[in-house]
Amino acid sequence: MESAPVRSAPRLWLHLLLFVLTVGTTSFTFDQAFPSGPLPEPERLRHALAFSAALLAILGAHEMGHYVLARLHGVDVSLPYFIPLPYLGIGTLGAVIRIRDRIPTRNALVDIGAAGPLAGLVVALPLLVWGLGHSTWVAAPPDSGLSFPGDTSLWNLGRHAGGWALESLGLVDPPREEPRLFGYQALIFSDSLLMRGLKALVLGPLPAGRDIQEHPVVIAGWFGLLVTLLNLMPVGQFDGGHLAYALWGRHARRVGQAMALVLLFLTLFYTFTWVVWLLVASKLVGFGHPEVTRPSEPLGLGRKLVCGLCFLALAGCAMPVPIRMVIW
Repeated sequence: MESAPVRSAPRLWLHLLLFVLTVGTTSFTFDQAFPSGPLPEPERLRHALAFSAALLAILGAHEMGHYVLARLHGVDVSLPYFIPLPYLGIGTLGAVIRIRDRIPTRNALVDIGAAGPLAGLVVALPLLVWGLGHSTWVAAPPDSGLSFPGDTSLWNLGRHAGGWALESLGLVDPPREEPRLFGYQALIFSDSLLMRGLKALVLGPLPAGRDIQEHPVVIAGWFGLLVTLLNLMPVGQFDGGHLAYALWGRHARRVGQAMALVLLFLTLFYTFTWVVWLLVASKLVGFGHPEVTRPSEPLGLGRKLVCGLCFLALAGCAMPVPIRMVIW
């Protein structure tokens, strides 16, 4: 008789330590990267902690959605590991869980894959509504909107690099430009369809020449929508890749490759920053997906509707250029 494999006991202290460290790194990074003006120290601390609490609530809900549904389906899974990232990005690389068993059926695959992004959205949406209601009105920065090709697209960067090389070699004369003085800069968080709908619901039409200074909870919620977008891409073993495999089986590989072509297009013609996720998707994650242990069980209609809801959420969170800098 075969003995069952022995699983190590969960190291709760490690999960807690990583969580506490991530509270610190996200709070510190927000305070340094997204200053809210000359605020007194207690107010700055409240803003940083509000951002951290909202962001980790969204990320935690996402991972716990996977965890709970995996346990309900009898799949061995770890508690979430939060990943602190001091000084860079938003202070964290998110959170992950370890799935130690193969998923039994395509229905279970949909349940586990969809539970994370849907749970994250359930937390993010009310936080965004609350944060928008507590944001302040400010003068809108001069912004001409998105151009095509984008200013930071690989196409434009390559064109500028080629022009600089020709000028350096003396093959062309440098263009004459009037000197310009820049005194202000602002980060512009692009609005997805979902974000536009929430702003219209909470704020109504934006007055001409006015915009909002996002409350820290709004910034956290915005990043929550970005995380949802990235995870729902139908590639490999991303959450969206689980759903694609449940729907289309081995043909999901082609869906993932098509998604990679979309990311390549965005890199070339909108912003080169998409190259990071293109490399993660195509090289680190890949387009393959392990088979479920009972592939003969058909995918139920309810699970197909859940897949459709998740891909609608993907479209609602989509942004060709998530963040851009405006200098004037």
